[in-house]
Amino acid sequence: MSMRNAFLMLLIATSLVMPACQSNQRGETANQVLQYPETRVENVVDTLHGVEIVDPYRWLEDGSSKDVVKWTELQNQYTRSHLDAVEGRDIIKSQIEKAMEYKWIGAPVVFGERMFFKSLDANQDQTVLYTQLGNDGAPEVLVDPNVLGEKALVALDWHFPSPDGELVAYGLSIGGDERSILHVIRASDKQHLSDTIPRTDAASIAWLPDASGFYYTRYPLEGEVPQGDEEYYRRVYFHKLGESFRDDPLVFGDQLDPVDWPNVMLSESGRYLVVYVFKGWSKSELHLIDMSTRAGFKPLVKDVEAFFDAKFLGDDLYVYTNYEAPKYRILKADLSGKPVNQWEEVVPEDKSRPLKDFYPAANRLVLSYLEDVSSRLDIYDPATGETHLIQLPGIGSTGQVGGAIHGTEIYFAYVSFFYPQTVFRYDIKSKTLEEHARADIDIDPDLFTTEFVKYKSADDTEVSMFIVHRKDIELDGNNPAILTGYGGFKHSQTPYFSNTRLIWLNHGGVYAIPHLRGGGEYGEEWHKAGMLENKQNTFDDFIAAAEYLIENGYTKPEKLAIWGGSNGGLLVGAAMVQRPDLFKAAICGNPLLDMIRYHRFLIAKLWIPEYGSSDDPEQFHWLYAYSPYHHVKDGIEYPASLVKTSESDTRVDPMHARKMAARLQAANSSANPQMLRFEFDTGHGQGMPTYLRIEDYTDSYAFLFWQLGVEPNEQDESK
Repeated sequence: MSMRNAFLMLLIATSLVMPACQSNQRGETANQVLQYPETRVENVVDTLHGVEIVDPYRWLEDGSSKDVVKWTELQNQYTRSHLDAVEGRDIIKSQIEKAMEYKWIGAPVVFGERMFFKSLDANQDQTVLYTQLGNDGAPEVLVDPNVLGEKALVALDWHFPSPDGELVAYGLSIGGDERSILHVIRASDKQHLSDTIPRTDAASIAWLPDASGFYYTRYPLEGEVPQGDEEYYRRVYFHKLGESFRDDPLVFGDQLDPVDWPNVMLSESGRYLVVYVFKGWSKSELHLIDMSTRAGFKPLVKDVEAFFDAKFLGDDLYVYTNYEAPKYRILKADLSGKPVNQWEEVVPEDKSRPLKDFYPAANRLVLSYLEDVSSRLDIYDPATGETHLIQLPGIGSTGQVGGAIHGTEIYFAYVSFFYPQTVFRYDIKSKTLEEHARADIDIDPDLFTTEFVKYKSADDTEVSMFIVHRKDIELDGNNPAILTGYGGFKHSQTPYFSNTRLIWLNHGGVYAIPHLRGGGEYGEEWHKAGMLENKQNTFDDFIAAAEYLIENGYTKPEKLAIWGGSNGGLLVGAAMVQRPDLFKAAICGNPLLDMIRYHRFLIAKLWIPEYGSSDDPEQFHWLYAYSPYHHVKDGIEYPASLVKTSESDTRVDPMHARKMAARLQAANSSANPQMLRFEFDTGHGQGMPTYLRIEDYTDSYAFLFWQLGVEPNEQDESK
């Protein structure tokens, strides 16, 4: 046994979950002091790869159980009794309501003579899809989920216009479950066609050039796969308009693994159909069929340990990849069958900055780079090989780029920490940039500052971090601070605007976002340094960020909170159990916390390439070494925690939050409350109506104000 594995075995052996609730220094258990609802203990003992694991709250995994529902309701009542009583909660809610009273407009995409964009007005709960004819046309509502269903729980998930802009396929889901039903609407007269298709979650759609039908992805219908596997087996089908989806032929996927994730794309002429197969965040494949011969699919890229994403510009296929380029480059695929190492390189790797994505528009490729974790946009012309830079307003982030494939204009959204979302229009011929639309938020950015700092992690790796705060606060170590992060799935934590965050900053708060290993801020090597057996690096980077904030006078442990969701919830859970002394409070949203059993629930097998699986002996050891639920220890003074989850979450099972809340309530020896907030009308976060977002933000900030000793003020300092 290697020294590393011996250390892991020792760490595991000394952290077995024990259900006993030890007494604190006053001779009372945390349960008695805080009067939590009673939670029964039913020890389930598993032996995995020679290690005995005690799980006292396995019974809380079954969300359909009457006992679990009752327990959850009692936990919610307990949480409400505290959060509703926070002094100044009404002030906080009023400020959040005001902060969310603004109009948001997304960047348009252009098809034919029409542009399509999403917008959310101040008085709306759900985003609305609009269309308009050209730049000068009047916006017209195309799909308004706000008028559908009760309690504004119907959400627009995605939309795909046909090449001529006349038809739009779009998906609706209810209660944030993201289980989309496909609909088709005609843009010119707003009439729906008869076509509907269920199980089109996160659909990928490629319209035929004449818009008579489309290729699309869907999940299995009842009886198509073994019971329990309905979350997998995503496949590609073809739908001809006017026909029943039940007759749609399977086009691609019968040979795929159940966890593979195909997307579909079609060249402009309709000759080439390409299926991109996602096999985890570090590997993918490309398969092509020439529709002029219909000789069957052939692999363009298969069994190559690299990531490949592709987009058509006309009938040319451009491929974004980290193959022999950890900071990514763009190749032009050879559609005749030459191997990838013989493809033409059109955009070489830039070793000084990672290429994050690219977008075909205006007969060019728009290249999206990260430079010190801030966006940079370059325009590449395949006809000439020339590249030029779009000058952005400053340190910030760009979103999806739109524009007609053969037009002369490019649209993109831009934000920064103190620059509300603005849609810009860039003219290719004149190389001029102008505002197209802007969120109607009045803010004085001169009141605030954005710092970009670097610090050393536990292994001396240099990590960067954004820190934002008002210029007029004194950095004397007494400021309340929020530290948030993600560190996974190569997601990059670039600057983003939040009007609710301004409330925190205007109360003297500090907000910090480190760029943890596991993210994509510095390319694929940075991603791999925080995945699988390297996941502890992510947590070490986060803990080191907290230590930096404390050592440099931004805050102190009694004033420091951590906040994260999803994979960021795993981050928060790991940090609070590994270093409970560093933090006063933690908000852990829709988290993964039981890393031994996570892959058995919902869609979590998709994440095995990122985390690993406890079914594998080696992977079990590194998962168990950090699994937050299994490292809660009795008698430890844990930070106050607000663990949040939702009934309709179809990504991360609520069992993680339930089990963790129960375990913390039993083990915690401090007077810091351990609370569960369970929302019955939402999912992982997508599709949450505005009024529920207001309640969520109010509870979260009320919790932080209460725990960090921040007194809400009624002064309007939002500008």
